[in-house]
Amino acid sequence: MLIFFAIFQFPHGFCRKNKENFFMKIVEIKIMRGPNYWSVRRPKLIQMKLDLEEMEELPSDKIPGFKEKLEKMLPSLYVHRCSEGVPGGFFTRVAEGTWMGHIIEHVALELQTLAGMETGFGRTRTTGKKGEYYVVFDYMEEEVGDYAARAAFNLVKSLIDDSFYNLDEDVQQLRVIRENTRLGPSTGSIVEEAEKRGIPFIRLNKQSLVQLGYGIHQKRIRATIAGSTSCIAVDIAGDKEETKRLLGNAEIPVPKGRIIYPEETAQDAINDIGFPLVFKPVDGNHGKGATTNITTLEQAEKALEAARFYGRKVIAERFITGYDFRLLVINYKFICAALRTPAAVSGDGIHTIQWLADEVNKDPRRGYGHEKVLTQIKIDSFTQKMLDDKGYTLETIPAKGELVLLKPTANLSTGGTSADVTDEVHSINIFLAERIAKIIGLDICGIDIMASDLKTPLFDNGGAVLEVNAAPGFRMHVEPSEGLPRNAAEPVVDMLYPKGTNGRIPIIAITGTNGKTTTSRLTAHICKTAGYKVGFTTSDGVYIQNQLMMKGDCTGPKSAEFVLKDPTVDFAVLECARGGILKNGLAFSHCDIAIVTNVTEDHLGLGGIQNIQQMAQVKAVLPETVFPHGFAILNADDDLVYAMRKTLDCKVALFSMDENNPRIKQHCKKGGMAAVFEHGYVSIMKGTWKIRIEKVSEIPITYGGKAMHNIMNTLPSILASYMFRNIKVEDIKLALQTFIPSTTQTPGRLNLFQFKNFKFLADFAHNPAGLNLLCDFVNRLDSTYKVGIISGTGDRRDDDIREIGRISAKNFDEIIIRQDKNLRGRTADEIIGLLVEGINESKTTDIPITILHKEKEAILYAYNNVKPGSIITIMCDVIPDALEFIKNLKEEEDKV
Repeated sequence: MLIFFAIFQFPHGFCRKNKENFFMKIVEIKIMRGPNYWSVRRPKLIQMKLDLEEMEELPSDKIPGFKEKLEKMLPSLYVHRCSEGVPGGFFTRVAEGTWMGHIIEHVALELQTLAGMETGFGRTRTTGKKGEYYVVFDYMEEEVGDYAARAAFNLVKSLIDDSFYNLDEDVQQLRVIRENTRLGPSTGSIVEEAEKRGIPFIRLNKQSLVQLGYGIHQKRIRATIAGSTSCIAVDIAGDKEETKRLLGNAEIPVPKGRIIYPEETAQDAINDIGFPLVFKPVDGNHGKGATTNITTLEQAEKALEAARFYGRKVIAERFITGYDFRLLVINYKFICAALRTPAAVSGDGIHTIQWLADEVNKDPRRGYGHEKVLTQIKIDSFTQKMLDDKGYTLETIPAKGELVLLKPTANLSTGGTSADVTDEVHSINIFLAERIAKIIGLDICGIDIMASDLKTPLFDNGGAVLEVNAAPGFRMHVEPSEGLPRNAAEPVVDMLYPKGTNGRIPIIAITGTNGKTTTSRLTAHICKTAGYKVGFTTSDGVYIQNQLMMKGDCTGPKSAEFVLKDPTVDFAVLECARGGILKNGLAFSHCDIAIVTNVTEDHLGLGGIQNIQQMAQVKAVLPETVFPHGFAILNADDDLVYAMRKTLDCKVALFSMDENNPRIKQHCKKGGMAAVFEHGYVSIMKGTWKIRIEKVSEIPITYGGKAMHNIMNTLPSILASYMFRNIKVEDIKLALQTFIPSTTQTPGRLNLFQFKNFKFLADFAHNPAGLNLLCDFVNRLDSTYKVGIISGTGDRRDDDIREIGRISAKNFDEIIIRQDKNLRGRTADEIIGLLVEGINESKTTDIPITILHKEKEAILYAYNNVKPGSIITIMCDVIPDALEFIKNLKEEEDKV
């Protein structure tokens, strides 16, 4: 969590009593990376929690001169329409009076725009606490968004307290961060093309390693090297001498040349080849260490030294005169060609080289890094060397029309230009390019040619192949400074994913207040029974093909991404809890099926969610990500869940514990699908037709129909599974019969241990709704005495904790109060006091209450004091530890 504090000086003319206590602060910044509470269609958002404190009482119209200073600092904010809907609308709001959070939102967006990143979505909403707001805005690169949030805060602060703020410095820093963190133009173009086709991607590191697709259908790229690219071919292309030898042996025109070994001198190369020469390191790339058109021994010695900085062995070649061309071959087919020109200035006989370079950089097409079609020319050591070789300095005034090269190579990243010449390439040269790619073995290949033109065959015009490049840059083709742009990324994606494929695996996503873990596990079990290799996430871990890979609460986006990155998985079942959605959003943009089990009053007051309606909006994020051809499976017995159907663009299926539910009857009458509990069966309704899947008495997790909530959990699982053609009714039925309530298949969910004279029931019920369902099951079991081991969760509302006590008093004959390991902001005495209050409010007779702080102590106390015929029910905290302890007690008893 990032926390920033800023102390504000009070503007001149204000009166207040306590100057020292006047400030506002950033409480935290969260980065949304997927569909989220604020927007499903705009997954990339910054959520900044801002505490205005005393500034809550001081909107913009109460601060003298604030609007004028803001207009002077950021006049471009005029285009922000805001709620007024017209240019200048935002400034109107500032003049009328608006709060600092709203202003910071607009400033953060504008700072990114000034840095070359067009953003425009923003929201500022209260957290429910007076003076505290969520400031939400979109970003293109998350580190840029994070910086923009803090920069906007500091800018507004400077306007309030009349302190200095360097706008240009922060805007430039945003550009620098963008260039350092974003995908390069080549990788970015491939990812963008994949996205257009519905192919998902995951960035695997901070550089250019990217996974396209999910699970077994994933393909990897690093820059423009694909997972299909031959390692041997890349190695050959990286060895310029080996490349030249192979091409020469295949009668491809290459320049005469040789290797200069460490013990040799520049004179040795001159003696063998003659002038003019080119020196370049054997293992170099992007023109590093290369020197062209060497015509004297002095130049040759300097060039050799520069090349040896990058490698001991250096290639010396005859310098071929002509133009620098790049031909791109993908999947062994010619795609496009570009004429490349190094960064240069043209003399006018009046101005210096430095002045001319500055004028070139004023071209609006030139920008910082890769932000625009062209890159600004930077004067560096390579430039100085080229000028030194000509006897020039930056203050030299070149003659009118004289072309002064400022870089040794024609790379766009150093200020060079490119012109598309694809339509001019002779068919024999196309044949040569495709043959070269085959000779080297590169499926993505950039071929550098020096020739007078490409309109005539190289054999006729004396041109030559200089290099063959793995990981060729696409920018010169995608965004040429002249000519027709070429979609170089399209054939790469075609190669990796032929038409009709999209790299996806089926995803069933599950959310709700209660029942989602059991539903997730059962759904995964059905899919596994049908032959799929399933990866699934739950509140107790991540499983790949039933192998536990990560322990703990794994219901957030990182765990889901773990499954989607696994190359052995062909089906994903993902439990998605509200915590992950609120913290970072979802790990996926779309799913095939989303299940919402229910929405009840739990976790209210956390993460800005103050009421159950807002909680329903959080849960609704999942069904809103379903593909149009997919299904949202909604609980027709839950008003809030049923209402979600109104905003969805996908198909809807329903489930209910009552086949006569009017919502079910109306839905099925229109031809809809549903799952219902009827006459002792779990059944699927297809229109008016009924398909009985299995008797509840034959489904172990229902305990012969006593666990009503597990009957409900079964319904969406069978309905979701039935949607897939490869999963048959027989598969579903077998899976229901073999899904056993146990510490292995359903840890912490109705784990019933049969001791000699009593039963022990362990469950993760942790909220009033869950405890009610648990108690309903307990009351259906045979017992003479019911003991409840209960606890309250510290971050819940007071009345939620009291309600646990009330429910317990109505259902248990004896209560043991224990404490969670993590009290979540409360003291043990506070939680105990609230539970006891609830018990006292609801009990009708005296109930023995024992207070023990540790979970194991509570279990042991209940075990040692148990009455024959009892059932002891525990609301588990640390599930593995509690289950292991109870199993050990059972094993000890069995030994006796």
